[in-house]
Amino acid sequence: MALSCNHIFFQYPGASTEVFQGLSFSVKQPGFNALFGPSGVGKTSLAKIIVGEITGYSGKVNADGMTRLLYSYNLERLPDWSSVGRHLDKITPDSKEEHKEALVEVFGMTDYMGLRFSQLSLGQQNRINLMRYLLQDFELLIMDESLANVDEMTRESIILKIKAMFPDRYFLYISHNFVEVSKFCREIVVVRGPLKQPQTLSLTGIDLKSHQSVDRDRLEQTMLEIMNAA
Repeated sequence: MALSCNHIFFQYPGASTEVFQGLSFSVKQPGFNALFGPSGVGKTSLAKIIVGEITGYSGKVNADGMTRLLYSYNLERLPDWSSVGRHLDKITPDSKEEHKEALVEVFGMTDYMGLRFSQLSLGQQNRINLMRYLLQDFELLIMDESLANVDEMTRESIILKIKAMFPDRYFLYISHNFVEVSKFCREIVVVRGPLKQPQTLSLTGIDLKSHQSVDRDRLEQTMLEIMNAA
């Protein structure tokens, strides 16, 4: 399996400028990878093009061997007629019951399963939404600020758990936290404005796993490369 975008051109109807002018990149290995860039460069638009939520572009998206491409973002909401625990129970197949229990624990949500969605904090709501996607069948999951409003320690524990549980799946992690992106992602696709060519640059992240220590010099070098690329 592999993911690539080749010579993508896209302009929103009525807009005076294009969002993408020949954008290309590829991600050839599964794991935690990133789409990074300043606000307004089109990361969310690119994510929606990849999963098919946006059409009307030229160029080609290749998702060889992938049949389930999912997109999770931090503003999704669940219906409030039932507890979040019952919502998760309804969507979780028997084969993934152990996955659900592990995710609930690592996500720090054990004591909140009896609450309705509106009773949760923003960070808790985002965690529940992300769990819904992780309990589905997928080859690629795009996480668009899916861990916003979650404290740093919990966020890092969640990322490490996802990497350990799904080593053969593809993830595209959209975040403005370039320290986090540098530490945990294998490949970092830096998306730049349409006036910059090439419109993407690919960098290698540290791809930190559980129980590994961070090489501070390498981390600082990676962060500097990201800043210069953006």
